[in-house]
Amino acid sequence: MIGKVHSIETCGTVDGPGLRYIVFLQGCLLRCKYCHNPDTWEIGKGRDMTVEEIISDVMDYLPYFESSGGGITVSGGEPLLQIDFLIELFKRCKELGIHTTIDSSGGCYHEHPEFLRKLDLLLNVTDLILLDLKQLEPAKHIALTGMKNEHILAFARYLSSKKKKIWIRHVLIPGKTDDSKDLTLLKEFIDQLSNVEKVELLPYHQLGVYKWKELGLKYELENVLPPTDQEVQEAKRILNIRQ
Repeated sequence: MIGKVHSIETCGTVDGPGLRYIVFLQGCLLRCKYCHNPDTWEIGKGRDMTVEEIISDVMDYLPYFESSGGGITVSGGEPLLQIDFLIELFKRCKELGIHTTIDSSGGCYHEHPEFLRKLDLLLNVTDLILLDLKQLEPAKHIALTGMKNEHILAFARYLSSKKKKIWIRHVLIPGKTDDSKDLTLLKEFIDQLSNVEKVELLPYHQLGVYKWKELGLKYELENVLPPTDQEVQEAKRILNIRQ
């Protein structure tokens, strides 16, 4: 089984519990205006890697996983675009007792029976999903990502129906995702889900702007500054984030 891999980070600390071995897969359907990995968008590019190649490398980090409660996280891009590869990778991880996490925007979710069959197989070997909810207001979501959000919200509901543990992640962008009404909509949606273990608020940053320039892409949010501490605290209050 071959996967298209963009890059690997061996000691991540922010994409799931403990120390994480993070595999960034190539390919994404969304075109988020603040994306810090636009070089992962194009489908079909990336380095060809087998499941066993990744597992062989992961083995060196098992002691760190055991001591920190960590494991492997597959991000992107959008990992669900390579669902067959992901199923086989996570099957091997579970044979080795490795905690498995997916970081997904849900952008390729649909309700075709064959996709749902494969998704259920994947969920059986997945411990945690980091679900990125960009914007609840439909028109604003299209403007921000280039895609509607109905199927993304359906994905969240599906995970809730399956009792699959998720962490909700929301990037706070001044003027784009920080409106109090939009945050209230997000809070109301989260409250409808039965499987949310944690909500993470991620302050917007411009650390990936250089990649846009290298790719010859126009970065439309160039004049948007990161949120202030006060803006972050107000968003946390609305979302009832206590940490």
